[in-house]
Amino acid sequence: MGTKLGDIVKAEVISLRNLSGRAIAVDAFNTIYAFLASIRQPDGTPLMDTKGRITSHLSGLFYRNLNLLEHGINPVYIFDGEAPTLKAAEVERRKEIRKTAREEWIRAKEEGRIEDARKAAQASSRLTTPMVEGSKKLLTALGIPVVQAPSEGEALAAQMTRSNIVWASASQDNDSLLYNCPRMIRNLSLTGRRRISRSRTYKTIHPELIDLDMNLRFMGITREQLIDVAILVGTDYNDKLEGVGAKTALKWIKKYGSLEKVETERKIKLEFPYDEIRDIFLNPPRVELEEPKWSNPRDADIRQILCSDHDFSPNRVERSLERLHGALEEARGSTQQSSLTDFF
Repeated sequence: MGTKLGDIVKAEVISLRNLSGRAIAVDAFNTIYAFLASIRQPDGTPLMDTKGRITSHLSGLFYRNLNLLEHGINPVYIFDGEAPTLKAAEVERRKEIRKTAREEWIRAKEEGRIEDARKAAQASSRLTTPMVEGSKKLLTALGIPVVQAPSEGEALAAQMTRSNIVWASASQDNDSLLYNCPRMIRNLSLTGRRRISRSRTYKTIHPELIDLDMNLRFMGITREQLIDVAILVGTDYNDKLEGVGAKTALKWIKKYGSLEKVETERKIKLEFPYDEIRDIFLNPPRVELEEPKWSNPRDADIRQILCSDHDFSPNRVERSLERLHGALEEARGSTQQSSLTDFF
């Protein structure tokens, strides 16, 4: 779900060229779920191999990362570990939403409501353990580092960004800001033309850069107060306060200073453990960080995973690998470096 702060957070539209030469920590689960939701047939059916195994996530990871690597961007994928205990209710809520959406998808397909079917199918996406392991395997074959977080991946990505190991964290969720990530990028893997729901028109989605310090100065609050704003509008660990959106929450925190004062001055009782929620964002598990290492793509492994194991078109995969090697050779030549490892 993430935290709905879009109404108060300012973002700068950028291009992939602006990120050339940068290392970016990518929220793996967030990105893979986006591929599972968006890479589907018109009636919502995901891409599958001849054995009926879903391959939408593998298609997204291969072709979208090919695009990033061609632009000289060095992604590092951060995978979630064990979720905080307070997230259990949200996890169960998401399972129920996926179950209901799947039932609606099947019903809409049977009734010929194609647009409704696709919409419901997107909400029914489920990430399984084999999908996670397959994703890690493909990323490693592409030469892209994979990092396992002890808990929430966004927290580790924020730590890596603050430590200058990567330049920014890429996610669709604003939780990265709550974890004190100085720079966050939205739409990194979703860039391009997208059809507007229930319409024949398209819109172009661009990457967006969100600067935390700039936003805090613009809003006139601290990062701790931004966390309080987020708690009022709902996080993965609590429901929103009914009737309060991001603009109202910001107004209250600026006026009263904290959730404690909101309760006192507005004579309301917040029915969630906001001290515990604050602590999740302020004191996430810290990790002894290492520099990520990129490597040459292993073509044979990529062919095995995509073509032999999952029935991808060998011709299309081969053409894509040629593009990738051409782009990397050009980048290597322009920097006069002798190996791809040196280039990275």
